[in-house]
Amino acid sequence: MFLWLDNDKLLLKYFVYLLEDSIAETLALTVSLRGTREVRDNCQIFRLTGLLDAFSELAFRKVLAKCIDEGPKNIILDLSHIDFVDSSGLGALVQSAKKSHSADGIFQIVSNPRVTQTVKLVRLDQFLSLQPSVEDALAKLNPPSSH
Repeated sequence: MFLWLDNDKLLLKYFVYLLEDSIAETLALTVSLRGTREVRDNCQIFRLTGLLDAFSELAFRKVLAKCIDEGPKNIILDLSHIDFVDSSGLGALVQSAKKSHSADGIFQIVSNPRVTQTVKLVRLDQFLSLQPSVEDALAKLNPPSSH
């Protein structure tokens, strides 16, 4: 499925391909922000690369809001390959986390040192759940049973 949205010079392109026995959508959010979306079990995993900044945050928020509405509500954002996050990007992360939480979802971010430093600098590390890997984030969603 291809969908092109030309709005304020932001291009949004979806197409579907197979990845590790699940379907992942490639998201071409802007020239500077790219990513994929994979639905696995009870969560959506977004793997993003590039810049989450004032130029890309609008397209990012629109796509994430639509995906949260469609479900599943649990979100893992893999930002381990993000090069830069500015205050607009942080605002988009906070808004997306609030939307996920209000839908009774769990919102987690897989971070890298640059993203972690930026989040901690503005004291959002208690609100935005930072995880070292996608596997750790998945484990938080599906804790082992005590039986």
